Amino acid sequence: MAVLPIIKYPDRRLKSKSRPIKSIDKDIERLLDDMAETMYEAPGVGLAAPQVGVNVRAIVVDISVREESTAGLIKLLNPAIIFSEGQQVGEEGCLSLPGFSSLVKRKDLIKVEGLNEKGEEMEIECSGLLSRVLQHEIDHLNGILFIDRLSRLKRELLKKRIDRVFAMESYAAF
Repeated sequence: MAVLPIIKYPDRRLKSKSRPIKSIDKDIERLLDDMAETMYEAPGVGLAAPQVGVNVRAIVVDISVREESTAGLIKLLNPAIIFSEGQQVGEEGCLSLPGFSSLVKRKDLIKVEGLNEKGEEMEIECSGLLSRVLQHEIDHLNGILFIDRLSRLKRELLKKRIDRVFAMESYAAF
């Protein structure tokens, strides 16, 4: 296993829609293992393949590092939300936007289907933090960042803060 470099905003690859995985081979298994190691090292509770520069529909999630959960590590291929209801609002950040967060509205109860790393069909019904993290990572597969879920005003204010930080980091690199 290896820790992979995480792509940072505003890299355009984060805005691309990911390709479905047609077959599971050793490369996909290794990608999932590397993504899990990268997520834990970051540290984070979820990671999508586009965040490590791979344009396929694969995510890893483990909320047990933040709250007590029996779910453990979830490796999910070609995930799709097939049902959602209710609403929750919670603080979100992103490994591709380190140091930035905002309150984001999400569905509370969701049902997600996809494949596990063995190619077996999975269905997850959840609410709370697991629901939020799964929605966030599935958004990445569709080229959507959490800042895209903010109101126009909040999004513009946050983008200005992000641009200032990136400008200062670029200046400091000289």
